[in-house]
Amino acid sequence: MQIKGKTFVVTGGASGLGGATVRSIAENGGNAVIADIQKDKGEALAKELGDSVRFAEVDVTSEDSVRGAVKLAVDTYGGLQGAVNCAGIGGAAKILGKEGPYPLDQFTRVINVNLIGTFNVIRLAVEAMAACEPVTDDGERGVIINTASVAAFDGQVGQAAYSASKAGIVGMTLPIARDIARYGIRVCTIAPGIFDTPMMMAAPDNVRESLAKQIPFPSRFGQPAEFASLARQIMENSMLNGEVIRLDGAIRMGAR
Repeated sequence: MQIKGKTFVVTGGASGLGGATVRSIAENGGNAVIADIQKDKGEALAKELGDSVRFAEVDVTSEDSVRGAVKLAVDTYGGLQGAVNCAGIGGAAKILGKEGPYPLDQFTRVINVNLIGTFNVIRLAVEAMAACEPVTDDGERGVIINTASVAAFDGQVGQAAYSASKAGIVGMTLPIARDIARYGIRVCTIAPGIFDTPMMMAAPDNVRESLAKQIPFPSRFGQPAEFASLARQIMENSMLNGEVIRLDGAIRMGAR
C-alpha cells in the first residue's frame, strides 16, 4: 500500500516515535491525525506540517475520545487506511518494595493505557477501515502498526507491569491479523529497543550511558526516524502481516 493519498491515525503522535511517524507520513504524501493528550505539542506539529495533518486530543483508554479521532480522519480526508499505536506510559516498581507490595492501581494503569488502549484503537480503526474501498489489487484496505518493546521479551527488575503490557501487544498481534484478514487489513508490531524519546531523555546521564553500552551495534540509542522508517516499510510491503519485528541493535536486556 502506498502512503501517498492515504490517511492514518497516529496515537502518541505529538512527539517521540509517533511524532517521527507523523512526519514520515506527511513527507510521503499521506494524511495523519495526531491522537495525543499533549495538546500544545500536537497542535504545534499539525500547524508545522500543514493541511495534511490534524490534531485530536485523545485518551486512548476512552472509546468516545478515540472515536472522535477516527471520525476526524474520515470526515477530513474521506476515509481511513491505517493506525499507528505509539501512545504508552512507563513506570517501574518492585513486587515488594520498602513501602509494601506493588500498588495495584499503578499496575492497572499501565495495562489500561499500553495494552487496552492499543486494543481500543485497533477495534475502532478497523471498523472505519473496513467501511472503505480497497486501495490495492490484492484488496488491501489498511494496516495497523503497534508498538511493543524488547521488555516484552527481556523484562528487567521492576518492569512487571510494563513488560506485561507490551507482551500482551505481542501476543495479540497474530490472532488479530488472522481475525481481520477477511477485511484486507494487516497488523504488525514493532518492538523497539532503547530509543531517544522524551521518556529516555529524562533519564540521568549515567543511566543513559550504561544502557547505550549494552547495545551491540550500533552502540547508541535508536532515533525516532529509524522507527518511522520501519513503520513506512510495513505500510508499503503488503506481505508483512502478523509479525513482531525487534528494532533494537541486537540488545538483550539484563536483569537490571
